Amino acid sequence: MGKHESVSVMGLHESVLCQEAVDGLSVKAQGIYVDGTLGRAGHSKAILRRCDDCFLYGIDKDPYALRDSCQILDKFTGRFKLLRGDFREMKSLLADEGVCKVDGILLDLGVSSPQFDDPDRGFSYHSEARLDMRMDLSQDLDAEEVINTYTQNQLQEIFSRYGEEPYSKTIAKAIVESRATKPLITTLDLVNLIRQTLPDRVLSQKGHPARRVFQALRIEVNGELEALKEILKEGPKLLKDGGRMVIITFHSLEDRMVKQAFQTCSKPETVDKRIPLRDSEMLQSGYRVVNRKPITASEAEIANNRRARSAKLRILEKKEV
Repeated sequence: MGKHESVSVMGLHESVLCQEAVDGLSVKAQGIYVDGTLGRAGHSKAILRRCDDCFLYGIDKDPYALRDSCQILDKFTGRFKLLRGDFREMKSLLADEGVCKVDGILLDLGVSSPQFDDPDRGFSYHSEARLDMRMDLSQDLDAEEVINTYTQNQLQEIFSRYGEEPYSKTIAKAIVESRATKPLITTLDLVNLIRQTLPDRVLSQKGHPARRVFQALRIEVNGELEALKEILKEGPKLLKDGGRMVIITFHSLEDRMVKQAFQTCSKPETVDKRIPLRDSEMLQSGYRVVNRKPITASEAEIANNRRARSAKLRILEKKEV
């Protein structure tokens, strides 16, 4: 048994905006729901509790998440099925199960607490571990490879785009210079280099100096934004009439993508103004944005779970015909 397999994380994960997410799905009798980011089944368990005869498909590419979730959801035997894969593959994964339409889709983006808290996974800048950051441990690309093989321009682009790091050029240059002498292997190798690179006035500011770089690396390693782009395009098409898509994001880049995609999806057909059409003759959008402003965590939830501070929840609904 590998080291990861001996680590029990059951009961440690607190799902952010859990009540709000299940409310947003508007779970109903005999509905079919998909938790595209299963994690340790916090949201899935809440969905199954909400209605006695709904069915849930849970998707995750982390085998340890699937293993633990199977135990967590054991009392709901016969009402759920767990599928290994990326949520970007949702359409094909469901098709393999004979499902083409569902009543609700939930995505809780980002790294789950057990992944972040397990030092061996390399997600945390607080613990020493090999630079890994893979959610799917079967894939080849990891953070160590990115740091030690990507060009300076590539690293700068990743840190700037995915981490919105203002010192992306400086950090990328320092990484390339440092690895020429000795590869950067561990999380603390990278953290220490970042600390040595950034000016004192930045180091004295609130927040960990490596936070943006680690976020950017995680997104790159796991192809998170590409996956989000795909599901924002295909996910709404999987909804039945009255079905809802609920997405929880944790940083501005993802939230902007979700907001813009939902707005685009809910806009009526654009028609040349020179064409004389009545409003009733114009093709209306088949979707509506349920909440114009994102739902955020309460002060009580933030006090209990600091990771909820940056969470934003948005809801899209397929209109009833």
